[in-house]
Amino acid sequence: MDETQIQVFVDGVLHFFKQLNIDHIDVGTPYLMENQNATSFDLTGVIGISGPKKGCVYFSSPVILLKHLLLKIGEKDTSEHNLLDLVGEVANTISGNARRAFGSEFMISVPLSINGTPDQMHLPAGTRSYVIPIYWKAYSAVVVVCVQ
Repeated sequence: MDETQIQVFVDGVLHFFKQLNIDHIDVGTPYLMENQNATSFDLTGVIGISGPKKGCVYFSSPVILLKHLLLKIGEKDTSEHNLLDLVGEVANTISGNARRAFGSEFMISVPLSINGTPDQMHLPAGTRSYVIPIYWKAYSAVVVVCVQ
């Protein structure tokens, strides 16, 4: 992936938070990560990528950030079920925006939501992932793009 393609995901993050009327979101500088260990927080939403490009995109966040997002959108039920739905929806929205930019051959799966560290997440060997840091209030989250 090149800088222009990574920018599609950065723009997707900004677009998602803008839809929630969150103006004070900061997106850090994307950086490369070796694929030995997945970078993650409490909950992770994973989208599989297939077609000419293969891999995954995932959004990972601490629970507290997701609870604040639910409250921000008017949802008072911050149960685990709703948190898992939200983390999957964030990953799905960001990946869906990328699909619009990359075209219909950039095929995305339904989101898989994981509670806890995704120790079984297998990132493709022989490639590296781009980590896009996200900062909101005092919280950090990440979008990780691992596409061959």
